[in-house]
Amino acid sequence: MTTDSQRPLVDSAWLKGALDRPDLVVLDVRTPPAGGFIPGSIHSDYAKAGWRATVDGVPGLLPGTAVLERLIGGLGIRNGDHVVLVASGLSAADMGNATRVYWTFKTLGHDRVSVLDGGFAAWSDAGHPVVTAAATRPAATFTAAPREDLRAPLPVVAAAVAGGSVPLLDARSAEQFEGKAKSPQARVPGTLPGAVLIENSAFYSAAEKRFLPADAVKALADQAGTGESTITFCNTGHLASVSWFALSEVAGIDGVRLYDGSMSEWTADPSRPVKNGPAA
Repeated sequence: MTTDSQRPLVDSAWLKGALDRPDLVVLDVRTPPAGGFIPGSIHSDYAKAGWRATVDGVPGLLPGTAVLERLIGGLGIRNGDHVVLVASGLSAADMGNATRVYWTFKTLGHDRVSVLDGGFAAWSDAGHPVVTAAATRPAATFTAAPREDLRAPLPVVAAAVAGGSVPLLDARSAEQFEGKAKSPQARVPGTLPGAVLIENSAFYSAAEKRFLPADAVKALADQAGTGESTITFCNTGHLASVSWFALSEVAGIDGVRLYDGSMSEWTADPSRPVKNGPAA
């Protein structure tokens, strides 16, 4: 049975009723926050606080365990807390702030974490109370129990590309997948050889401010030919976290991993093959 603290998604009505729980921590990861805050929530800027690291010129990588323990403990989050993550909710890309931090908590072995479906936009649209300033908490000790099964590091991705049997899911736009456009983070345009495309926005309704239900996510995955053991990627592991969250957590598909280095890391070495790239 899935308890409240193990539900990947919670809605604003549930959160409003849970605000007084002593083990609940509402962590706002908007960049920047606008329009106020959920009462009692703390804020950590996704883009500035250190949730992602640049290593050897590659942006967006998972920081070291000790770095994350200090970041999370410094926010006053303890191992026993149920963390609910709040993004702006206006688009799938916005929700990536919450899904990437959710994935980070999971890689640290912290399963008591949820995403507020629709983010702050859904909260405010529902007419729930808003305060002008974020709260603070005294620093605490957070101890990670890292797990390796949710992340696809470069050697795993290289083996998947070479083997051709592991589903590779590009979460970017069709233009970037087809090599018609390029992110500044990628050295060249194109995608991973063997990859298929499901744009991250397909998994989230910006109009309704909610993720698609599990059956709809599974239908998209089936149509694209992805499923168990899929590796999701984008340019820096942000948009791909939305796809990872939808497949792994909403739909419950086994073995889905996120390639946090994504195309920024893959294209840094000119010897690595690229589909739809300059020579295509």
